[in-house]
Amino acid sequence: MTIYKDILQSINKGRKLLAVLIDPDKFSLENTSSFIQKVNTSVATHIFVGGSTVEVLMTEKTVQEIKKYTKLPIVLFPGDVTQITKEANALLFLSLISGRNPEYLIGKHVLSISKLKNSNIEVIPTGYILIESGKTTAVQRVTNTRPLPRHLPQDIIDTASAGQLLGLKLIYLEAGSGAKEHLTAEIISGVKKELDVPLIVGGGIKSKKQLNVVFDAGADLVVIGTAFEEDELFFNELRQ
Repeated sequence: MTIYKDILQSINKGRKLLAVLIDPDKFSLENTSSFIQKVNTSVATHIFVGGSTVEVLMTEKTVQEIKKYTKLPIVLFPGDVTQITKEANALLFLSLISGRNPEYLIGKHVLSISKLKNSNIEVIPTGYILIESGKTTAVQRVTNTRPLPRHLPQDIIDTASAGQLLGLKLIYLEAGSGAKEHLTAEIISGVKKELDVPLIVGGGIKSKKQLNVVFDAGADLVVIGTAFEEDELFFNELRQ
């Protein structure tokens, strides 16, 4: 079964999904065994790997090391073509539909084809929507795009709907790494009501209570990264 079909089946069964995001530039390979053990004993269902800027070859090394300690699906969340590796199970083929920089709407995708042609990695077309979080994020700096304003939820909803009509299979709402606060229930529920495809939400989630708020608002899959980087004890709140 493909990763995408498994996500769809889980949603149909009412199961909420949680991805732990590992940024290779901020992750210690020496700590892989103990960190992944915490992931395995938590309610996490997926491991995402990627970052806005990652040293060449570090993504592949990180994925190879993670695979030694878990059976969870490993999904690439790449900030650039250099982060694509056939070692992962799937790739979020991210189109930054909240921005208007052609490099991140289609340009980087064209450059990735030579790598994907000879790979069995599952490619999942994903609409990536960056929403303001109260601070300038790495995504803004790297892509030179502006996030959508929080106070204009209809613009966010319409952008997500446009992505679905373009044929994207996932919509990813992102407050950005280290966001001061997670996206509001109003934004999440407003987008969810207009979608027939799975909704991913990430950024600013630092407690189980906040996680439940995001799930209750309509997120099908939640991504948490910075909170685990800053305090691995957070895993204790998320044990199976």
